Amino acid sequence: MVAVSTACPLCAEDGGELVWRGERLRVIRANEAGFPAFYRVVWNAHVAEFSDLPASDRAHCMDAVVAVEQALREHLSPTKVNIAALGNMVPHLHWHVIARFGWDSHFPSPVWASAQRPGPQAQEDAVRARLPALEEALRQRLAALSP
Repeated sequence: MVAVSTACPLCAEDGGELVWRGERLRVIRANEAGFPAFYRVVWNAHVAEFSDLPASDRAHCMDAVVAVEQALREHLSPTKVNIAALGNMVPHLHWHVIARFGWDSHFPSPVWASAQRPGPQAQEDAVRARLPALEEALRQRLAALSP
């Protein structure tokens, strides 16, 4: 049984466009303006910290984070992939995995910083057009990780 918290938004809903759900975790595409390839690996049970998980679950979680990073690199060739687990606003274990491009509105600053320039719509749209193939490959990778 998965522990949930009624006050937690990541317990109440997926937290974005669901790409894949397994027994222990899910991967969603976040709706973050200016960042079309912004994904989150969300632990299904309500835990606040990575160290709350047993070693086998930590390994499974990181394998999923790596699978997302690899799919982003293979399908989009970003300038950089940012990975973060902050949880300050939503204390439910989740990892941000974000494809970054030299042309994005915030690069090289973090996505949470102020924009340095307007986002180029044509380049963002070109990335969005490649997401269906990326996500299909990602679903296959993630399914192979699950027991």
